[in-house]
Amino acid sequence: MAFEGLSSRLQETIKKITGKGKVSEQDVNQMAREIRLALLEADVNFKVVRQFINDIKERAVGQEVMESLTPGQQVIKIVKDELTNLMGGSQSKIAVSDKPPTVIMMTGLQGAGKTTTTGKLANLLRKQYNRKPLLVACDVYRPAAIKQLQTLGKQLNIPVFEMGTEANPVDIAKKALEYAKEEHHDYVIIDTAGRLHVDGELMQELKDMKEAAKPDEIFLVVDAMTGQDAVNVAEQFDKELDITGLILTKLDGDTRGGAALSIKAVTGKPIKFVGMGEKLDQLEEFHPDRMASRILGMGDMLSLIEKAQATIDEKKAKEMEEKMRTMSFTLDDFLEQMEQVKKMGPLDELLSMLPGANKIRGLKNVQFDEKQLKHIEAIILSMTKEERENPQILNASRKRRIAKGSGTTVAQVNRLVKQFNEMKKMMKQMANMQKKGKKGKGFTFPFM
Repeated sequence: MAFEGLSSRLQETIKKITGKGKVSEQDVNQMAREIRLALLEADVNFKVVRQFINDIKERAVGQEVMESLTPGQQVIKIVKDELTNLMGGSQSKIAVSDKPPTVIMMTGLQGAGKTTTTGKLANLLRKQYNRKPLLVACDVYRPAAIKQLQTLGKQLNIPVFEMGTEANPVDIAKKALEYAKEEHHDYVIIDTAGRLHVDGELMQELKDMKEAAKPDEIFLVVDAMTGQDAVNVAEQFDKELDITGLILTKLDGDTRGGAALSIKAVTGKPIKFVGMGEKLDQLEEFHPDRMASRILGMGDMLSLIEKAQATIDEKKAKEMEEKMRTMSFTLDDFLEQMEQVKKMGPLDELLSMLPGANKIRGLKNVQFDEKQLKHIEAIILSMTKEERENPQILNASRKRRIAKGSGTTVAQVNRLVKQFNEMKKMMKQMANMQKKGKKGKGFTFPFM
């Protein structure tokens, strides 16, 4: 999970000061020392860390804290505000040209995930903004780069413009723009060539392409797991091309987070998107305030709600709620809802968006075994329709048959049935509470 190490260190640090009725300058200095160490270990640029700590100390020993009724909470608010400012302050939205198509030039070194991110960005623009993107294959040097982009385009059902490996990349970009206007594409995303390192030949080609295509956005794709190297690459590309924003990939991996926390402060250019997984729908808009909340264990309910709205069918959600009200919820419904939750992403990622999730889970190193969900699915699918609608009829021989058919054990079948029955009891209690007026207007099951 992104920032896991940094997040746990910062949460431990701020926990010590949260409940204090009075905060002294010594308390602030101690907290500042621990935050400084946590940031340096996360590979945040040391100059950025120094300025960040100075800003926190300046505000935390001022009147807004010392005269506050809840000084501990006020200090935490200051840390969150400064963390948000460090990552850019507010969301930086993607450009929209007054005269379509909007042209986006994707740049970066080899291995950062540029071509895959190009496909992800086109997918996001189509699904989230209802745009009609065109992918352009201008990497004529890397073996199979054009083929890779074509494969992505086919998977996403998004057209790819290419002229083979013999054509000049600048000519390809010019022809692609003409084609986009003829076919009424409102976004053109150009996948440019990369190198293993920054060199003059690469930069000259990118400059020529910038001159020819006149892009509205020049995105630099960098691997978040490379830490300060990503910041150094960003500085070099920005100096040569004047990039408009960055896309961080692999932010879901075991990254220390230094790149995300340093890039804006060092380059002055915003992070616009982050890759949160390998799937083609796992590219997200970057919200500095939401990321700061997640790092400090305060959750990110807005992103969770947006994920739910994007993946869960509203009509089905209402039907499911009605079944819960009338106690007609079956194992088939349970399986369907589980599929909806899986579409939203890994459970670890979803739970990190819940405020205080680290406390709910209890153990820091707990791992959610996605295989358990597959076992549940296999058990339910091994049941007959009658058994799924009425698990009470499951006797010993039926359970043995189901366990054998699903490749599980009778104990696992019993555990699922028990959990399902407990869930139905909980829904009944919620329905009763609603009837007695103890609840608001309706309820929904978690993640619905």
